Amino acid sequence: MRTGFLLLHFLLPTISKSCFSGKQQRKHTAAKHMSVDQQFQHYKVVEGEVFMMPCSSPESSSTTWFKGDESKKCENQFVANEKDSGTYRRPNGSNFTLQVIKKTKLKCYEPSESSAMLQYAYPGTILCPGHKCYNNTAVVWYKKNKALWKHNRQHCEKNGQLVLNEVYERDKGVFFCDRKITEEGVTWIFRRAVNVTVIPFLNPSSLPEIMYPFQNMTEEVELGQPHTVLCEVSFDFEVNISRKVQWFINDGGDEEKKTLLLMEEPQEKRGRLFSKVNVTQKSIIKEVMPQHLKHTYTCFASNIIGNKSVTIKFKPKHQEPFLVWIPFACFVLFAGAVVILHVKWLELQLIYRSHFQLGGSDGDEKDFDVFVSYVWTAPSTEVANGLTLSSKPYSDAKGCVSNIRQISEAPIEMLLPHVLEHQWGYRVCLLERDILPGGAYTNDVVLTIKRSRMLICVLSAEYFASSDAVFVLESGVKALLQTSAHKMLLIWTSGTSASFIQPDLTVPKLVQRAVKVLPSLQWDAGASYSAFWIPLQKALPAQEAWQISHMQRPQLD
Repeated sequence: MRTGFLLLHFLLPTISKSCFSGKQQRKHTAAKHMSVDQQFQHYKVVEGEVFMMPCSSPESSSTTWFKGDESKKCENQFVANEKDSGTYRRPNGSNFTLQVIKKTKLKCYEPSESSAMLQYAYPGTILCPGHKCYNNTAVVWYKKNKALWKHNRQHCEKNGQLVLNEVYERDKGVFFCDRKITEEGVTWIFRRAVNVTVIPFLNPSSLPEIMYPFQNMTEEVELGQPHTVLCEVSFDFEVNISRKVQWFINDGGDEEKKTLLLMEEPQEKRGRLFSKVNVTQKSIIKEVMPQHLKHTYTCFASNIIGNKSVTIKFKPKHQEPFLVWIPFACFVLFAGAVVILHVKWLELQLIYRSHFQLGGSDGDEKDFDVFVSYVWTAPSTEVANGLTLSSKPYSDAKGCVSNIRQISEAPIEMLLPHVLEHQWGYRVCLLERDILPGGAYTNDVVLTIKRSRMLICVLSAEYFASSDAVFVLESGVKALLQTSAHKMLLIWTSGTSASFIQPDLTVPKLVQRAVKVLPSLQWDAGASYSAFWIPLQKALPAQEAWQISHMQRPQLD
């Protein structure tokens, strides 16, 4: 508690009685001094104290003073520094000189005189700083730039003292006292500032009030997550602060076995009532563990009057059912994806290499553009009587197409090599024609596939019944799995499809799985150009520019 404040508090009745008896005369004297003071344009102020530039008249707040590029308005308060010294001018030509002096050059300086604490609803007295060192007979008091006698309130000014008949909450802020001093023939107005604080009372009169949490309250917490316990307490105002808020953890719920929790800095703010101060104290539990559910937690609030406490406990937060199932569902989806990848890995590789990865060159020059694999199917009696065909479809391709009407009814095994080789200019490899007999069949097939840019398999019932033909298809699938430069195309003939393969056929599992996902076309006798031949062109390997210019529509009609 401040000694000066108590002394003024007890002496105030005597001062007030003599002061207020002559208030009308003092009011007249203040008005006289005010009219004279307004003529002076030389001010002194102490460094570090608040100052307000004088206005052209007490009613005016729009006066602006300039010093070089710097400007200051009369209604703005600022803390005076040495750099603020100088001569200020107004556009109308009037001058104003401000001199900021250091505290060490004062006759006497008491830091405590720059502030005052007044109690609400009681009389209050403010002394002009330097009261013991200067002449106080002509001191004039201001609140902002307005003389106090113009504030229409009961007060008196006597011998450098400002006595307020009753202190209001609005009296907080800065008061200015002006006294005249003369130095070297120049009269100055020496302005001092007093920062006034208005308090509701000196000491609290009631216990703290815990507004949150409530007694025996249960807070929901999430295991494994951080949690903040919060305590909000309302205190009576006090000058000498004794208020304190703390959080304790009670082991097993026993308040005799309490331990102080690690807490953050308390946050304080004035309450809605002038006489109250609200304090918020937080403590953070970094990770809630199962053992935290066995303890209780106490908020303990105290001041000079006494203390209060509130105890709470934790319970696990209820989770929504769908939230509980989310991790399990994610695990099931992940496990399902792993199983699908494991079971369908072959199919996924073939789909990716066939449809999504560009099949460019692997760096080796190929001997053939297309390797055509098929099993020859003898034509029907009617077709055989109308066509001039040898026992092999490739023996005399030019002769086969001598009759255009008749060739349109020929099997795909005969049409395909002819169109690819003689009309579209591809280098076609036929196993029985281009591979020399006498070698190892398996080695020749594998080598031929590697020497070709693309493998086309014409699938029929006879094809799957031939172990040699199935071996060609199997070797092509293996080659595709090894390099994306290799391409494959399946042509299903009439009456056959991927579902045609029966379990009793001796077809390798690799082939059975591959034929379901590899690129394919369906051939029917008399298929239109757009339905079969255009898709075939798009599936074939890219050609040189001169080859593309010579590609023509197959002469089948």
